[in-house]
Amino acid sequence: MEIKKHLLITGNSNVSWKDAIVKAIAETSKTIDYLSEVKILDQRASINGDKITEYFVDLDLSFTVDLNRKDNADS
Repeated sequence: MEIKKHLLITGNSNVSWKDAIVKAIAETSKTIDYLSEVKILDQRASINGDKITEYFVDLDLSFTVDLNRKDNADS
């Protein structure tokens, strides 16, 4: 049996929406194991005059729960 959990996160970048997605996944993978899927929920940007100054993405990241992981309380 496989169980997945979902995290809703927001990434940002001064370069592009793609860069915001890549950075958000990279940062999340530092603390969450077994990332498996990403769903882009929303994209938006801040503007100043006629220029985009910051890109934002809302993501639904999925990760697989490790059913064999020991509970730290048991150690």
